[in-house]
Amino acid sequence: MKFKKVPLYAAILASLMMSAGAFVSTAALAQDAAAVQPKANWYTKLVEVDFVKQQAVVPKIDGVMVIDSRPAVRKYDLGHIPTAVNIPDTMFDKLAPTLLPPDKNTLLVFYCDGPECILSHNSAFKAEKLGYTNIRVYAAGFPDWIKNGNLHAVSVAHLKKLMDEKAPMTLIDARPKARKYEVGHIPGAINLPDLQFDKLAAEMLPADKAAPLFFYCDGLACKLSNDSATKAIKLGYTNVKVVPEGYPAWAKAYGPGPSASAAAAPETKAPVMEAGKESGTITVTSFERIYKEAPDTVHLIDVRDPQEFATGTFKGAINMPVNALEKNIDKLPTDKPIIFFCGAGGRSGEAHDMVKLYKPALKTVFLDAEIKWLKDGTYTIKGH
Repeated sequence: MKFKKVPLYAAILASLMMSAGAFVSTAALAQDAAAVQPKANWYTKLVEVDFVKQQAVVPKIDGVMVIDSRPAVRKYDLGHIPTAVNIPDTMFDKLAPTLLPPDKNTLLVFYCDGPECILSHNSAFKAEKLGYTNIRVYAAGFPDWIKNGNLHAVSVAHLKKLMDEKAPMTLIDARPKARKYEVGHIPGAINLPDLQFDKLAAEMLPADKAAPLFFYCDGLACKLSNDSATKAIKLGYTNVKVVPEGYPAWAKAYGPGPSASAAAAPETKAPVMEAGKESGTITVTSFERIYKEAPDTVHLIDVRDPQEFATGTFKGAINMPVNALEKNIDKLPTDKPIIFFCGAGGRSGEAHDMVKLYKPALKTVFLDAEIKWLKDGTYTIKGH
């Protein structure tokens, strides 16, 4: 009777004992090691998704650091494993001395973009040269993490970028209302405390199950946002993300958000949206007043083709060509009135009529005007 040889690295892994925060059974380690066969130039101490799930938990556990070796803006910010720290391999030598833990026995789990990505292996070798003794590589990486149904995390920087672009989203603060949300929250967030999720979700979350939902709470010590995001997924929502660093990271980067005391102050009323002569239109005068005085009170949607949009548009506008509007109609934002526009009023009118046919509950108007955008960023507009 013949026995299969167990790779040496698997036997070593199976014999290792993690620190209390990073403990995993020897059987699980052996299974993880055997599940992925190393390639040339790979770091040999490999783990699989089940092992990583035990480390990437919130509240963040001691004695473990999960490290994303990919570029920040193009990869990490858009999606990463919750609790992961970003140390791009190209900047490892510069960032490692300040970002890696001083305890060389800390469990370090590196990952990047799957089996074809060498960055995590490169970083693991570099960490070993620095004297770290408890290193693993999740070779299947972030694609495998998502494939296995785990939560998709984004950075506070990416959330800010989406907000600046006025991307459609529902941002949800999962913390208690009086003690946390009303003291300060990320601008634009609604408050749906996790403890009241089952009671309030139906009335507070969008009806469209494909709508983008972003959950946050009080940073890596707080699990409320993860719990609420998991509940939303169970309800059938398909575009759910978490912002693990939450409000503390937002306040540190961009300053404190709105509070109940600030909300109690008199609010500046949004300019009135005056109807034009034709049904569904807004007057040029009313539009320009809103655009100059209160642009955050509406969504501006340019329904021209992308090449036209690229030559100039109103600041803050998003592009949704009219010939693609029908198939993307469920992606339209629902939290503010929409002003459709184009270059002459024809396509914007079609967009308004289409929404009234398929989504009559949405508040939309259109600009029936000739508009030209100039190279210096200004524009001319003449109503019909």
